[in-house]
Amino acid sequence: MLRIHNSLAREKQEFIPMQAGKVKMYVCGMTVYDYCHLGHARMLVVFDMVQRWLRASGLDVTYVRNITDIDDKIIRRAQENGEPIEVLTGRFIQAMEEDAAALGVEPPAWEPQATRYIGSMIAMIGILVKKGLAYTAANGDVYFAVHKFPGYGKLSGKSLDDLRAGERVGVDPYKNDPLDFVLWKAAKPGEPQWESPWGVGRPGWHIECSAMSEYYLGEHFDIHGGGQDLQFPHHENEIAQSEGAHDHPFVNYWMHNGFVRVNDEKMSKSLGNFFTVRDILARFPAEVVRFFILRAHYRSPLNYSDRHLEDARRALDRLYTVLKGFDPSEGPGEIDWDEPHAARFREAMNDDFNTSEAIAVLFDLANEANKLVSSKTIKSMKVLGGLLGLLQQDPQRYFQEAGAAAESGFTPEHIEQMIQKRLLARANKDYGEADRIRNELMSASIILEDTAKGTTWRRC
Repeated sequence: MLRIHNSLAREKQEFIPMQAGKVKMYVCGMTVYDYCHLGHARMLVVFDMVQRWLRASGLDVTYVRNITDIDDKIIRRAQENGEPIEVLTGRFIQAMEEDAAALGVEPPAWEPQATRYIGSMIAMIGILVKKGLAYTAANGDVYFAVHKFPGYGKLSGKSLDDLRAGERVGVDPYKNDPLDFVLWKAAKPGEPQWESPWGVGRPGWHIECSAMSEYYLGEHFDIHGGGQDLQFPHHENEIAQSEGAHDHPFVNYWMHNGFVRVNDEKMSKSLGNFFTVRDILARFPAEVVRFFILRAHYRSPLNYSDRHLEDARRALDRLYTVLKGFDPSEGPGEIDWDEPHAARFREAMNDDFNTSEAIAVLFDLANEANKLVSSKTIKSMKVLGGLLGLLQQDPQRYFQEAGAAAESGFTPEHIEQMIQKRLLARANKDYGEADRIRNELMSASIILEDTAKGTTWRRC
C-alpha cells in the first residue's frame, strides 16, 4: 500500500484516492522568463517519477503542471530585452519543453498558462471579496485578509504571531496587515492588463494556481506538489484562497521535493554557482542527470558537484554494461511482483517513492546477472528501470553518447570512419596503423570493442 509523506500532516500517510482508481495531481511549474535550472529539473523529474509510479500501480492519473507566463520578473525581463512578453515567454516555454524531453519527462495531461485563465482568477477573487476575506486597498490592489482565515499557517506550521515576528519585508502602507497578500494588482503604465470589477490590472501570483487547479481538477483533489521553497508562502496562500472561497478542504496530500545545493552551498546566481539544465547537459548525458536526481530521495537535499555527476555516470555505466546482454527481440515482458527483487522494488516505491532503495534493487539485479548471465534477470532490471524512466536506451547508443562529442572533437560519423580505416588496415595486416587509430580514439576516451559481430565503440 502506497504511503506518502504529507507535508500538511508532517508524516507518512496511507494514500487513499478520493475516487477509487483515479488520482488528480497538480504541480507548480515554471515561471518562464529564463532557462530551467537544476532546481526546476529536480521538480520536473521528481513528479514525473511520481506520476509514472501511480500509473504503474494501476491508477488513472490526471496530471496538471502549470506555466506562469505573467509576473513581475517576466515583465521586467521583457522590458530589459525590448521584446513583447509573449515572445519572451514563448521562447522559454519551448526551451523548457526541450529540457524536459531531454530528461525523459513525460508531458502532463494539461499544462495551463496563467494568462489564459484570467477569468477564472477574477471569479475566485470575487467570491473572496463577497465573503469578506479580501478587500480593495486605496491603491486599487485587492488583498487577501490573512487574519480572517483561521487555518492560515497550517501547512508551514507557523502561527500568525510567529509569522509577524519574522516579517522582514517593508510594511506596505496599503495593507491592513503585513501578512496580507495581493490577489489583484492595479494596472501600471506599460504592463499587461485585463478588465476586472476592481479596475484594469493583472492577477497576483498565488491566485493563478488556485484558479487553474480548480478549473482542471475541481475544488478538492488528491495531490499538490512543488519545490520545498513554495511551501511558504505560495502553497500556504493557495490553501487560504481555495478553502476560504469554498469552505472545505483543498488538497488531501501535499508533496514537496527538497532543495538543490551546489558543492554544499545554496544554489544562487549571486554566489556564482548557478547552473541551467543546458549548462549541465552540455557536459553530462541527460539520463545521467535524471539518474543523479532519482538516486536521492525526493525529500532530501540534493548536492550537485562535478564529482557527484561523474559518480552517477559511472554507476549508470555499470547498469548499461549489464544490459548489453539484453535481447530486444524478447520484448519488455511482464513484471512478476512476487519475485523477490520486484517485491523489494515495489515496497521501496510504495514507501514514499523511495527511489534510492529502488535503484539499489537495480544494482542487486545487475550483480546477480553478472554472476548467472540470466536473460530473465536482465529483463527484470530493464523493465523495473523503465518505471523510473531509466535504462530504456540501447546500450550501444548510451555508451556512444556518454561523452561530450563537442569537447573531444570526435563525432559519431568521424569515429565510424576511423573504425573503417582501422578495419582496412587490419585487413592489409598493417597492425601498426590499426593500433595507432585505436590509441588515437582511446586518447579521446573512446573505447573500441571487437566482437564476433564487428567492432563497436563507446565513450568512457
